[in-house]
This record gives sequence, C-alpha cells and structure tokens, in this order.
Amino acid sequence: MNNLHLLKQQGLLLFIILSLTGCASQQVNTKSSVMEYLYPKSSDTFETPSTPHLTLPLRVGVAFVPESEDSGSSRHFWTGNLYSGSIAEAKKNQILEKVSENFRALDFVSSIEVIPTAYLTPGGSFANLSQIKTMYGIDVIALVSYDQVQFTDEGALSLSYWTIVGAYIVSGEKNDTSTLMDTVVYDISSKKMLFRAPGTSQITGSSTPVNLSEELRSDSVRGFEQAAENMTQNLNSQLTQFKEKLKQEPDQVKISHRDGYSGGSLSLWDCIVLLFLSQLAWQRKHINQSLRLSSRL
Repeated sequence: MNNLHLLKQQGLLLFIILSLTGCASQQVNTKSSVMEYLYPKSSDTFETPSTPHLTLPLRVGVAFVPESEDSGSSRHFWTGNLYSGSIAEAKKNQILEKVSENFRALDFVSSIEVIPTAYLTPGGSFANLSQIKTMYGIDVIALVSYDQVQFTDEGALSLSYWTIVGAYIVSGEKNDTSTLMDTVVYDISSKKMLFRAPGTSQITGSSTPVNLSEELRSDSVRGFEQAAENMTQNLNSQLTQFKEKLKQEPDQVKISHRDGYSGGSLSLWDCIVLLFLSQLAWQRKHINQSLRLSSRL
C-alpha cells in the first residue's frame, strides 16, 4: 500500500510539473518579409519581370524591409514584463553597413546608399521602390529581411520558483532563439531578382524568470549579429558568382556603360568575350529555330 501511495504521489507531482511547464511556455516571432513588401495581399496584380539592363558602374541602395504586421510581443508570467524581439534601428544600420562593404569592394559599383526603413512603405511594392530610385538615384537595391523566433519553456527546476529565492537564482527557463536573415538584390527597373544571400543562427540558453526579458533581448541581439555575419559571408560569395554570371550569361542580363566608365572589373578582354558569347547565343537561337522549322516540313 505504501508503494502504491508513493507512486500516486509521484504521478501527481509529474502531472503538476507538466501542467506548469505547458502553461508557462511562450513564443515570440519577429519578422520582416520581402514577399509581403513586394507582393502584398491587397494587390491583385503580379509584377512580371523583364530582362535586366544594367548600366555600369551600378548605383546600389541597401535597406531593411518594413516589419510584418503580425510580429508579436509577449508578457512573461512571473515578472509581467512586456518583451518584443524587434531589432533596433541602430543595429539595423550596423548590419546595413556590413552589407554595403561587400558592394563597395566591387569595381563595377560606383556608390552605395543606406536607405532608412521609414522610407519603405509596408506593402509599397515596386511603386515604392520606383520612388526610392528617383529619390536616391539608384539602379539596384539590396532588400534585407529577417525572421526570428524565440521560444521559452520552463524545465523541472521551475518548481523552485514558488520560493522567492528560487525565482532569482534558479535558471529554470529554457530559451531557444532561431534567426534567419536574407538579402535579396533586385534590379528596380526590370523588377527582376538578380540573386540572394541568406544567413542563419541558432542560440540555446537558460535564465531565471526575473532576468528572462534581459536574457531574451541579449539572445535576440546575438542571433541577429550571428545571422548577419553568416549572411554577409554568403553575400560576398554570391557577388563573386554574379560577377561571373555577367560574363558567362550575357543573354540573361544586358550590360551598358556610363559615359567615362572604361569597364572597371570588365576588362577589354572581358568585353570581347561577352561579345563572342552574345554572338554564340544569337547563333544558337537561330539554329534551334531553323531545326524546328525543318522538322515541321
């Protein structure tokens, strides 16, 4: 009987732990979406891209897209503190500067403009980008977005919270912070995406309920910093690949030069190669058309 009574007590205790853990779970999702900005739900039209015509050297803008409307905040059960994982404007500017450094290293880019988020209207689409193009005199824009999810759950140690001391010294809160940051580069006039570079971060930690908001905020900042670092590394690689793409696929992107620009990273030999490849692409197209015509006859 004693063993049965002990098992019932243990079962009841386990039920209480699971109940407390489930009730105290919380999740905060902070995000900004390029798709929501360029293709808002309220729009019935889909912008059909055309073949990009890039005039070298390029004038590039970089900006964060506006935060999504469904980005939320959470109030913690113990402290009552309201926490929002929104990224601060100062941190956004630091990230945009890192993104800009990658473009400044390119010979075929003449200028970089860091554009405040306030100038991008939520759901503004390409009409908003055209306004920015006129305002800043840019040709191409790098749109930076993010999606960060922070999940907090109470472990078995959370039972110690029922004492004042436990709420201050016991790290029973399990925190997970997952961050995705993405740079998408668009040619504004053609509405064509040129390339993209993502970056990710995963942070796992723990905290007491009293310093939970502080810990979540710290993890959020670290998550953004790590994802941004990973993204800028990938961006550097993507820019190199894009430079090669300009040479190897001239039929995909039209290239012209501004007055006084000798070609920058595209040397005379590169230009000859581009002309040769363009001629090959033209010949291949007409040969295929002739073959299709012959097969019909």
